[in-house]
Amino acid sequence: MNVTDTIYKKVMWKIIPFIFLCYIINYLERVNIGFAKLQFMHDLNLNETVFGIAASIFFIGYVAFEVPSNLLLSRIGARKTLCRIMVLWGVITICMAFSRNENWLYVLRFLLGAAEAGFFPGIVLYLSYWLPSRYRGRAMALFMMAIPISGIFGGPLSGWIMQNLDGLSGLRGWQWLFISEGPPAIIIGVLALILLTDTPAAAKWLTNEQKQIIARDLESERTASSTSPASFREVLRDPRIYLLALIYFTVTSFNTNQVWLPTLLRNVSQASVSEVGWISCAISIGVAVGIFVVGQSSDRLQERRWHIFGCGALSAFAYSMIAFTSHSVALTAIFLGLGTIGGYGVLSLFWTIPPSYLDKRIAPFGIALVSALGQFGGAAGPLIVAKANAMTGSLYGGFFIVGLMLLFGVIIFLLFIPKTSGLPTSKLPAPVRGVHINEQSGTVT
Repeated sequence: MNVTDTIYKKVMWKIIPFIFLCYIINYLERVNIGFAKLQFMHDLNLNETVFGIAASIFFIGYVAFEVPSNLLLSRIGARKTLCRIMVLWGVITICMAFSRNENWLYVLRFLLGAAEAGFFPGIVLYLSYWLPSRYRGRAMALFMMAIPISGIFGGPLSGWIMQNLDGLSGLRGWQWLFISEGPPAIIIGVLALILLTDTPAAAKWLTNEQKQIIARDLESERTASSTSPASFREVLRDPRIYLLALIYFTVTSFNTNQVWLPTLLRNVSQASVSEVGWISCAISIGVAVGIFVVGQSSDRLQERRWHIFGCGALSAFAYSMIAFTSHSVALTAIFLGLGTIGGYGVLSLFWTIPPSYLDKRIAPFGIALVSALGQFGGAAGPLIVAKANAMTGSLYGGFFIVGLMLLFGVIIFLLFIPKTSGLPTSKLPAPVRGVHINEQSGTVT
């Protein structure tokens, strides 16, 4: 292992574990409604369409506040931004336990989306401050593994809480689920202020020489001659933003699988809430391995495009086959796992593209805008499945449509995104010499 690899390994060991933990908690609280649904649908007298709207409205709040959140991150840094996001979403998650009807549910889901806005693109931007693109594929794959890891623990935990705490102190199991999963986010949010460092220049655990190497590597990937931020009008006029947003729209529509997965598994298996949690756990183990393999393969081969396309095609195929597995819990779980590996494989590799595809002046606002516009897919996905279920009495048609959308997105990616985007720096121009760090401001000159 050469000196540079040693430096970035050190960087990843310092920042990835904590943001990994943050994302586990984030995803637990984002998708716990899928498990809570198995009880509160009856308690609150709701139907599948109302649930689809509640799942979707989360993304409306997320979109509305995502760009301001990411711009705030660029001003105040990752520590304060993550603290604000996690403390707020922890508080609102606890409040979800006291929903009384569909209107309460709509309002709180909107507020939860607003609280979580900017978390994922903020992490993408944060990683671009620390790692050149040749390491970001691996880092994003490790980061994205938090999703299946959250499923490994979250499925059985959610099932256990709902089944064993049901009736305790007069509260239903789904209420205890929300009450139990809020405080960890608040605690981790406070710890972000203590454990994270905003930039390499401010890192006391890096030597000056290591800081210079990181700064030089990052500067070599940025072709913009000026470091002044782009204006709002400049960003809005950049066609690359809308191309990336269209692709990301198809990717985020895939998030519907986490919302509807417990319902689909229960429909096939007729299992208890706890048993559904364990089936979800088994799927998540396979998905974790799959995402890791995809990230390692992409970095080892120094290739993004065909990995993204292959993952999208796998997901589309798997979701088209689920309708033929209703007779078998095992086959349903296998195809759900394959579809999930493909979807999250696309998601993890997609976010290695914008930091190098967009220039330095556009990136902070541009990444947030891509994520904000693309998140409408996250709102559309659950509604598509709910509408398909209302029309056909089955979830399968909705899953098939979502799979086709993802396939369309990766085809657009393959046709229109330049081959050099997201590639390791070994395939980009040679490093820029004479890069220096201002130790007080953390800026690169």
